[in-house]
Order: sequence, then structure tokens, then C-alpha cells
Amino acid sequence: MDNFLDDFENKGSGKTRRGGGFKTVVLACLLCALISAAVSVVICTEVLGRNQTAQNNPPAEENQQLENQTPQGLNMNSTPLVNGVREEDTINVGKNVSPAVVFISNIQNMRTFNYYGWGSSLGSREREVVASTGSGVIYSADGYIITNNHVVSGAERLSVTLFDGTSYLAEVVGTDERTDLAVIKIEPEAELTVATFGDSDKLVVGETAIAIGNPGGENFTNSLTQGVISGLDRSISTSDGTVLKVVQTDAAINPGNSGGALCNARGEVIGINTIKISMTGYEGMGFAIPSNDVLSICQQLIEQGKVVRPALGVGIVCNMTPQLAYYNNLTQETGVVVVPTEGGAAAEAGLKDYDIIVALDDQEIETYSELQTYIFNHQIGDTIKVSVVRGEEKLDFNVVLQELGD
Repeated sequence: MDNFLDDFENKGSGKTRRGGGFKTVVLACLLCALISAAVSVVICTEVLGRNQTAQNNPPAEENQQLENQTPQGLNMNSTPLVNGVREEDTINVGKNVSPAVVFISNIQNMRTFNYYGWGSSLGSREREVVASTGSGVIYSADGYIITNNHVVSGAERLSVTLFDGTSYLAEVVGTDERTDLAVIKIEPEAELTVATFGDSDKLVVGETAIAIGNPGGENFTNSLTQGVISGLDRSISTSDGTVLKVVQTDAAINPGNSGGALCNARGEVIGINTIKISMTGYEGMGFAIPSNDVLSICQQLIEQGKVVRPALGVGIVCNMTPQLAYYNNLTQETGVVVVPTEGGAAAEAGLKDYDIIVALDDQEIETYSELQTYIFNHQIGDTIKVSVVRGEEKLDFNVVLQELGD
């Protein structure tokens, strides 16, 4: 049987083989096809190699863009992202921060009643009971602990239980009802694990928020919940009318979480959990006092036992609204209606009951929150120009700020 090899070997031998021309053409075509396929493979390999190189080594400008981006989606070589944070990061936050979060028991003397049987009267006696529980964050290795004012309020005794189960009695160093903060102190036998505080001014909406505390008492100590920062610079009013500036989060905050830590993904405490909206129809609205405010307040509590603030010397009646103006036949529709404190700075300057404060140092004031923020940004002894509307008159008074509580 003829084959390509025979033809190749017999070329130039002088022998002519009949019927070999057509086979030679066919075999030549096959050879061209093989060569063409080989060349295609080489070209494809080179192109694919270039593409792969381009993917691994993007242009300098693209590299710069990629450096500023957070990886998204599922990486087959690592755990998935949750709110931009890997699972192991959240686990590490729990491991590192939980030892700096304590369980606080508010112990009070409560009167209990006993019925002694037929013909006997109702008797009573006092005994110590745990009235409420909460959380705290260790501020210093020698035993200073930050918590909420409402966690320690009314306590006859305070018991603090550390992460390892060790318990100590605590003393109140100082409280600040206006910010719902308090500092307590224990005398530990060894140095404590201290929390690291972050910069709350750098928070952004959408970043990871992790709440660590003791919701529901001893049965649920050292609980961790995760969510995001839902809002910044929120204003909520306390029972005494004080306006708190807080951070909003959807990380679950429940009774017992109060005084605990709100952390970022790096394990830095960026807030102290304080309150949640629990009315029907609301879900996932918890609030924390920003860490920068916490550190400022608690440092004063440690050094002075109280927070020193400037005051205008007025009581707040309400914020003026168009509806109030209409029903009271007033032309002024915004501002803060006040009553000067007897003997206070505002009264001495000449303010009267139901004056409407409309500006401070010519800066328009529409709400009590704005008034409070402006005053608290000054020092005791500063003189402020207070503009008020009284009837149809607009009057200006120079008020020297006094210490709050004087």
C-alpha cells in the first residue's frame, strides 16, 4: 500500500509511480491542515497569555482604582463578605472585644410583703434584689468602667461580672444624666482587658456595626449582633427634655445591652449603646452615644466627678411652630419659647417669661436642639447676644453664660 512516507523517500530516485499524483495532493492538503492547526494553537496560546498578563498586571491608573475598592462577592479561597466584612473579621471582633465588656447588676433594697395566715396581718420586710441588669465597657486596666446612667441609677450596690466570671462590687465615680453616661470603678486583682476606642467622627452610613453586651440578663451574657450604621447625628429627647446626639444602627440592641459596646469591623468601640425604639411598628432602630462624646464626658467624670457645662439660665417651654403661632395670634412662627430661671443669667440680663429666642449671636435658632448645641459649644463666662421676640418687639440681650446647675 502506498503511503506518504514512501513518496517522500522515493523523491528524486528517478522512478515514476503511476497513480500517485492524486494521493500526493490529498496528503499535501492534510499536511497543510496540520500545520495550520498548530499555528492556530500557538497564536491562541499567545493571545490568551497576553490577556492573562493584562488581567494580572492592569495599567497603573487601573491599579490605583482597584486599591480603593472593597472586594465584593464570593472568593473561592476565603469566606464570603457580609456587609463588606469577612466572617473571620466579625469572629475576631467578638474574641477581642468581649473580654472588655462586663455584666452589671443593679442591686436595690426592695420591700416585700408576707401574709402570715388566718388572723395574722400583712407583714413586710426589705431585702436586696437585682432590680435591673446592663452592660459596661472597660476603660482602663485599673478598673474604670463606662456604662449608662440609667444602668446604675437608684442602685444600693453594683455588682460587676467580668468575661471570665469573676465578680466585684463597684463604686459610682460620676454620672451625667444629660448624656446618659456613667463611670464606675472596681478594684481588680489583675490588670483588665481594655477596650480600644475609635473615632466616631469618621463613621459613614452603611459601614459594619457590631453590638456586644448582655441582653436579657445572665442567660444571654456576651451576646454579639451585627448590622450597619443606619444614621449619624440623630437627635432623640430624654424624659427631662434633653436632646441627645446619637448614632443609629440596626444591630439588635435589647434591654441589657445598655452600656455595652458598639464596634466597627476593626474592633474599635465607636459608641456606647443606650436606647432603642420599641414601639409597635418600629424595628431595628437602636442608638448609641458616639465614642468621641463618650470619651470627653467620661474623662470629666473621672477627673471631677461631674460634667461642667455652660448654661443660659432658662427653662424650655416648647419650640414655636406655625400652628402655635396661629392659635396664639403671634406673627413669629419659629424659635424657642423660654422661661428664665429665677436668679439665673438670662433673668439678670432682662429676659422674661415666654420670650421667644430666635437667634444667638445673630445665628438663627429654630429648635431647642439648636439652642442647646450652640450653648454647649461655648465656655462658662462667655457673653452671648440673645435675640428674642416679645409680642411685636424684637429685642437683644447680652447674657453671660453660667455653670449649668448654678
